[in-house]
Amino acid sequence: MSHLIQSIFDLLSSLGYAGIALGLMVEVIPSEIVLAYGGYLVSIGKISFVGAVIAGTIGGLIAQWFLYWLGRYGGRPFLNKYGKYILIKPHHIDHAQQWFSKYGSGVIFTARFIPVVRHAISIPAGIARMSFAKFSLYTVVAIIPWSILFLYLGMTLGTKWEQINQAAKPFVTPAIMIAILFTIGYVVYKWKFKKGEKR
Repeated sequence: MSHLIQSIFDLLSSLGYAGIALGLMVEVIPSEIVLAYGGYLVSIGKISFVGAVIAGTIGGLIAQWFLYWLGRYGGRPFLNKYGKYILIKPHHIDHAQQWFSKYGSGVIFTARFIPVVRHAISIPAGIARMSFAKFSLYTVVAIIPWSILFLYLGMTLGTKWEQINQAAKPFVTPAIMIAILFTIGYVVYKWKFKKGEKR
């Protein structure tokens, strides 16, 4: 682990709950790692598990609000030009827009569990001017179980929290499959609903 990253974790540790929220808002380090570190802080009694979940949810939500408003008021041209500064590349937005166009607003929940798409999905939601309240609700409902999982794994790993990727693999793959199934179910539901309206 580089000195810079260690310094960031030392800062997050000193800030406690605010550090977890800040780490997820800025996301210089992947959210899974920040949450795993938060779990480690829980294991040594520095913070509580419930408080960490709340901090993780708030930080994750604010980060997605930022992307939503960038999409809503900046649009695709702005993001193509400046997205690289927030680690969002054009092909990330392309994938997210395809998902959003194909599956609708319900994908805001399920896409949170899909690599590549999950961070960028907020952008097409903003571009499409999706209801901010609905966007926030779907985002929170997805962030909570994600935060609980990685905080719990980090807490279980303790001082070995850096091994989070290996520990999470048996959980993340099924989560991705379930998310895809939910997405398919949502699409089928919408299709039948529209078909019923036409009748």
